[in-house]
Amino acid sequence: MDASSDTPNRAGGRSSRREKRKLHVPSMLPTLESRLPLTEPMDEDQIARIDDASMSILEEVGVVFRDPVALDDWRSAGARVEGDLVKFDRAHIRSLISSIPETITLHARNPENTIGLGGRKSMFIPMTGAPYLRDLDDERRLPTLDDLGMFHKLAHMSPALHSSAHHIVEPMDHPVPHRHLQITYSSMKYSDKTFMGMTTSGKNGEDVMDMCDILFGAGYLEDHAVVVGNINGNSPLVWDETMLGAMRAFVRRNQPVLCSPFVLGGANTPASTVPAVAQLNAEALSALAYTQVVRKGAPAIYGHYLSTVSMRSGAPMAGTPEISLMNFMIGQMARFYGVPWRTSNTLGGAKTLDAQAGYESATTLMAVLMAGANYIWHSAGWNEAGMHCSVAKFMVDAEQCAMGYRMAEGLRWDDFDEALSAIRDIGPGGHYLGHAHTLENFERAFFMPTLFDNNSFEQWQAEGAKDVTERALTLARQMLNEYEEPKLDVAINDALLDYIARREREIPEDKGLNETY
Repeated sequence: MDASSDTPNRAGGRSSRREKRKLHVPSMLPTLESRLPLTEPMDEDQIARIDDASMSILEEVGVVFRDPVALDDWRSAGARVEGDLVKFDRAHIRSLISSIPETITLHARNPENTIGLGGRKSMFIPMTGAPYLRDLDDERRLPTLDDLGMFHKLAHMSPALHSSAHHIVEPMDHPVPHRHLQITYSSMKYSDKTFMGMTTSGKNGEDVMDMCDILFGAGYLEDHAVVVGNINGNSPLVWDETMLGAMRAFVRRNQPVLCSPFVLGGANTPASTVPAVAQLNAEALSALAYTQVVRKGAPAIYGHYLSTVSMRSGAPMAGTPEISLMNFMIGQMARFYGVPWRTSNTLGGAKTLDAQAGYESATTLMAVLMAGANYIWHSAGWNEAGMHCSVAKFMVDAEQCAMGYRMAEGLRWDDFDEALSAIRDIGPGGHYLGHAHTLENFERAFFMPTLFDNNSFEQWQAEGAKDVTERALTLARQMLNEYEEPKLDVAINDALLDYIARREREIPEDKGLNETY
């Protein structure tokens, strides 16, 4: 970067920063605009080779769409439909995905928390989907709706988390057919950041859209993205009716979806990194293309969930070198097609917040930042291969995201001249601790972790010899005590509660994921 482009004149630098500190500072960090160089292991010929292999899979092998509506849509669009198998012409796929926007603005109910993604713009989103939690006492148990609300509050108060997500943990105290309603309300109530919408069926997706209409006003969704849905594929090469119905509910309302093949490398992909990406790429492209069949120009995100499988046990693994390599490759492919992309972050297979969890998560965090991921999901709490969300790990992961955010911001040149003057003032053998430049910049000069202890052994002992889990749980309790709910408008809140009550009367409690009501 050209130093002059970021260097204000010395006269204005210090005073302007002093004035900024007097202003209200939003609790959420703004859109991350990465200045790091991208890690791109493939050259142009190799990118072309992956693209050609994926297009050949789409043309010659095809993708199963287990959904009569999607099959009719593909017939009308000109694809070759053989039973539930769809085969595509590569030119048709390229034409369809060309209408996907390269960037997306996600509008939050608090405009200060509106966020961008795509290009070099990124955001961090907490984990979702855990059937268990490790709670404020670090006990593993089934979650409740109150536990979900607790995580939404912690997400709201964590500066580096840009979303309250949706079912961070499953509220097991509510019937399955009604959970999507309570989950969506909790996401909206306890945070004014953007959020995710449940995609457990087409009908449930429509409920999410209705609730968004209540929150933002009728017609707002037509030209504002406010909520993101995730559509998981069944690798290899299958998309099912439940996911496709939910996709249509979102896309018809112009809301972005993550088109996410679910990769268990070596189990549902070839047992080799490069061809696994060729398959994943074909799967993602088929779903991305379908979004444009449903509604041309609708926002969509190239997605995936990546893990590799232990060849000894068959168990999914996190933090492996191949996962990082696949992230680097997928970043290149998404940029090749000009679409935003999603990845998973801070994944761990450990059963507690231990060294394994830390190493796995840190390896993945570094890789996704260097890969240039845009929608960085599962960024806080994930452990035990996603079986539980840990409060302690949630807190540590959120701080690690803040640390990664600072790294990805890149080099700062705005105080360069002032700091050089400090060198002249101090000279050989002095120290800078009392210098005016240090006093002005100490809060921003170097990232200072809250949860990592860097004191002497004696000081650590004197303060109770607490490990990181205990410190994280203490901080979580403190944050929850200080939490202030960003109140919904009374009329909007009443309308949301009325909608939930009506839909809970209409949807039988014993109808699973509710494909009908």
